[in-house]
Amino acid sequence: QVQLVESGGGLVQAGGSLRLSCAASGSTVSIPIPVMGWYRQAPGKQRDLVATVARTGITNYADSVKGRFTISRDNGKNTVYLQMNSLKPEDTAVYYCNARWYNGDTNWGQGTQVTVSS
Repeated sequence: QVQLVESGGGLVQAGGSLRLSCAASGSTVSIPIPVMGWYRQAPGKQRDLVATVARTGITNYADSVKGRFTISRDNGKNTVYLQMNSLKPEDTAVYYCNARWYNGDTNWGQGTQVTVSS
């Protein structure tokens, strides 16, 4: 069983920055998780990809966050980070950490709220 615990959400003014962290733990987490990432869900909307990072370091970003957000990870700690700069009100959402395994199984964190005021 894998647990993903997020931290770092909060309230920030437009133009500000936040850093999210997500740590994976559990008896099966003995190797670097193949892909870790962040998704977000605004009220009344579907959950969308924000960014992912493979254990090799290859990253993928949603167009809406390119140039503003940076995803990184520490393979030794199975921890993934999301540095969010130049935040906009439309970035307001619950942000979820995700782990994806080679067999397609996924795990989700409980979510952390990010609110950007205008």
